[in-house]
Formats: sequence, C-alpha cells, structure tokens
Amino acid sequence: MPDHALVGVVRIPEMQSSPGRAISKRVLFALGALFAAVFIVYLDRDGYRDVQDNELSFLDCLYYATVSLSTTGYGDITPFAPEARLINVLVITPLRVMFLIVLVGTTLEVLTERSRQALKIQRWRSKVRNHTVVVGYGTKGKTAVAAMVEDGTKPSEIVVVDSNPTVLENAAAKGLVTVRGDATRSDVLRLAGTQHASAIIVAANRDDTAVLATLTARELAPNAKIVASIREAENTHLIRQSGADSVIVSSETAGRLLGLATSTPAVVEIIEDLLTPDEGFAIAERDVERDELGASPQHLSDIVLGVVRGGTLHRVDDSVVDAIEDGDRLLYVRKGPA
Repeated sequence: MPDHALVGVVRIPEMQSSPGRAISKRVLFALGALFAAVFIVYLDRDGYRDVQDNELSFLDCLYYATVSLSTTGYGDITPFAPEARLINVLVITPLRVMFLIVLVGTTLEVLTERSRQALKIQRWRSKVRNHTVVVGYGTKGKTAVAAMVEDGTKPSEIVVVDSNPTVLENAAAKGLVTVRGDATRSDVLRLAGTQHASAIIVAANRDDTAVLATLTARELAPNAKIVASIREAENTHLIRQSGADSVIVSSETAGRLLGLATSTPAVVEIIEDLLTPDEGFAIAERDVERDELGASPQHLSDIVLGVVRGGTLHRVDDSVVDAIEDGDRLLYVRKGPA
C-alpha cells in the first residue's frame, strides 16, 4: 500500500507540545518575519517614497512592513527604485507569504497533517527492525506492554495491532506505534513490520482469533519468538501447531492462583511479587559470567531457577546442566529496584 493510504491506519507517536507553547512559537515566528521585513526596507529606504516625498524613518519602515505583510497595502508608501522593487518581489513577497502561513497556521496544519503522517510512516517502515508486535491491546496486551516498558523496552520499539480505535488512542498516548486492522490478515501484520520483528505477543480476546493470528504471524516471521495467550487449555495444541513458542493459559493460571489463595495466600503474594519487576523480587534472565563457567547453577550466589541452553530451558536440578557452559543463560531471581 502507498504510504499516503496508510494515514489513519498506521500511527507514529510524536511529542505533543502545549497549546500555549505552540501559539508562542507562531507569534515569535510572525514577529521575526515582520522585523526582517522592517530591517530590509530600512536598509533600502532610499528606494521608497511616501505620498509627501519624505525620507522614510524607522517608524515609516515599520508601518510599511506591517501593512505590506498583512496584505492591507494602503499605497501611501511605495517602492519606486528598480532595486527596491526587485527586493520587494524577491524578499518582501516571500515574507508576506510566510507571515500569512503563520496567521492561518492551524488550518494549514490540518491540511498538511496527512502529508506529514505519510512521510513519518515511510521513514518508520524503512527503519523498523527487531521490534515487538503486540496483537490485541485489551487487559492482557496492555499489561504485557507495561511489563516490557518496566523491564527497559522503549515504547517506540513496540507496535500494537488492534481493530478498536479507542484502545489504539490509549496506546498512542503512551508513545506506542499503532496499526488499526484485523491481526489475522497478513497485510495488516505486514504494516506492523511483523516480518522484521524479533518477538510477537498474541493477546487476543478469543482463542480462535489467537490461533489464526499466530498462524499468520509465523508465516510472515519464521524466526521470531511468538508468545500467545489463550483462555482454554484444550486449545493449547492448536496454537502450538500454529507456531507459538510459548503458550499461557489465562483461565487455568488464574484458577490455580485462586485455589492457592484459599490455603496458602503467602504463595500467591510471592508469585505476584515475582511478576512485578518494579519492586521486591523479579524473575530475570542473564548471561553467565566468566568465573561461573563449570560451576553448578545450584551453588551460585543468585537463586537460579533454570538454565537456557541451545534455546531449551532446563530446570536447575536437571543433570544436563550440572555444570554451566559458555553460551548458557540463567533464569534467576533478582531484587527489583527499591
């Protein structure tokens, strides 16, 4: 699709300035154009004459520049020398146009917004690489994005795909790139740069939508890591066959926590603490350090939960990872920021 046709479908976030600041900038620009015209006319005042053939004073130059830039043009002061007329055509007229642009800046801004957005979309599509695509910005998608941002991911590196304009407005307000459309369609996921994404989170509200979106995403991005959430455990095999690397069953997970809360509420509190990276403890992943090679992951200063070797996660008590090797990654419990 041409970039101008994507305006309203793809939205690139931008810094919003306050109305007072925007107006102040326009006023300063208008004053700059005005005094530039005054300075030019004053330097070439010998080439102008008024109705009484008097030499122009600075006040006369200010008066002429004001009525000229505002297109009032009373005609009581006119350029008569060829040089003054040439300067008027080459300099004063462009300043007059810029002055008018400032005066009707709000209208012109609306008219040029589509072109600016098209240019921004073109630049973004040419540069976006190794980002994260989030399908669905409901409760699950919003929480997933918040967790990534808290863990250090820049909002500009996250693209949200949803068909609801209201939730996309909320996502854009948080600095996220948004794409409006059905995530089960390959053309919509292509607009989100899915083929260049490093990770894809499928947080759709329906399991059938999640399966189709995962299948489409895997076709576009064979090497991306896909994490999907479903409501019912019976659909786990379907979404894994569609290409999901990790599957989270939201209903069963919530059910287990509810059951644990009745008998061992402290366990639920610890789990919530581990899932909240901004305070207390958190589960994290890191590379092994040089002095840890050959050691047992159970005997490190950090509390190690598992070892990722060759893309496969092994529990810490698995004999395969009795000794840490170069290239391993440790899944451990770290203390969150105070």
